[in-house]
Amino acid sequence: MKIFFALLVGIAVGASAVCFYSTNQGKSAVHTTSDQIESSTKAARDVLQEKLRMLDLQSEDIKEDLARTGQVVRRKAREVSQAIADGTVDARITATIKGKLVANRDLSAMSISVNTTSGVVTMSGSVSSPEDIGKAVLLAMETDGVREVISSIQVKKVAKTH
Repeated sequence: MKIFFALLVGIAVGASAVCFYSTNQGKSAVHTTSDQIESSTKAARDVLQEKLRMLDLQSEDIKEDLARTGQVVRRKAREVSQAIADGTVDARITATIKGKLVANRDLSAMSISVNTTSGVVTMSGSVSSPEDIGKAVLLAMETDGVREVISSIQVKKVAKTH
């Protein structure tokens, strides 16, 4: 009986949603929301591209670094004080970066290893593109307390399934 009642309530809610979104007001709300999301996404993409360009994290720069040294190393202009040597600070930095990787839909926290020593972050593992290396390095660079990021993350092509 409870299942039947829940089914009826679900059908009623679904029908109400269909009716609302088929009206002009519903269509207008969806269109406005879509425009806001598109605008926010474009602004965020522009900011990200500018940061990547300023830190030489474009695909070409990363490919060149990987070909030359096998690593991607970027330093912030302002060095953080020597207090970074505290191990608890390093653990907090590592945890913060791992949290950012978990929250990022484009990167896999499981395939990227992060270690921090005296504010120097070392990242290793694999991603699907040079752009993803740039995103991972940028996430680390934007973390408080990080003085330098050294990445030996490799690009691994994902096998396509048929």
